[in-house]
Amino acid sequence: MDPRIGIFDSGIGGLNIAAAIRQALPSERLLYFGDNAHVPYGERTAEEILAFSTAITTALLNKGCRAIVIACNTASSAALVPLRERFPEVPFVGMEPAVKPAAEHTRSGVVGVLATRATVEGRALADVVERFSQGVEVIRQACPDLAQRIDAGDFDGPETEALLRGWIEPMLARNIDTLVLGCTHYPLVRPLIEKIAGPDVRVIEPSEAIARRLAQVMEERGLSASPGATGGLTCFTSGDPHVFSKVLERLGLSAGDVRQATWDRDGSLRFP
Repeated sequence: MDPRIGIFDSGIGGLNIAAAIRQALPSERLLYFGDNAHVPYGERTAEEILAFSTAITTALLNKGCRAIVIACNTASSAALVPLRERFPEVPFVGMEPAVKPAAEHTRSGVVGVLATRATVEGRALADVVERFSQGVEVIRQACPDLAQRIDAGDFDGPETEALLRGWIEPMLARNIDTLVLGCTHYPLVRPLIEKIAGPDVRVIEPSEAIARRLAQVMEERGLSASPGATGGLTCFTSGDPHVFSKVLERLGLSAGDVRQATWDRDGSLRFP
């Protein structure tokens, strides 16, 4: 049967979102695409990211998807608004850094955000900070190459730990008590982040909130699966299916064989 919900990310990071959606909407059929061939999106131009996102959306819709989740902060920032304009009949759910709940929960008045360079420099994060920081100081830290390192399976190696310490410890010195993970890849190294940040720092990531929002959108649009329907998860990657499968195992997700998707020379994406 055709999938009903398409989910995409620059790589494996959005699998955290897929896991939360599987738990919240077990009757839905999900198709996940990780564009590992082009990771990291955070080091690419907005024009490149929009082109990738448009081609991926087209391929997902051609597969039968009726709603799209952009499980990538960088792609959401660059492509969510243009995609909604181009495909007005399709419900899209995108990501935004969880600055609002961080600002509501901070006691010290200082919040940290870890994100890709594109997200840190983008308008979407600036808008969220402007709307929701409410006088709270928000320290924005770009994390070059972290998503790529995570995609390669380095979740707790010494080099990854050294990079994270270099970004987080200066924030601790400025008295953050809340840390926002502004890239869907970063929850895969959450244990390491929490180890460095310590027990007094609350770490926030939005997977459960995104799943709740998707459920709301599906119900509002009359797209929810029938009660008792058989759900499932099918995964495609433009990278190495073997590496991708290891992450699925780490997250406890059952998706069968990961299948290879191919980028054509004309910039279109082809699912087998």
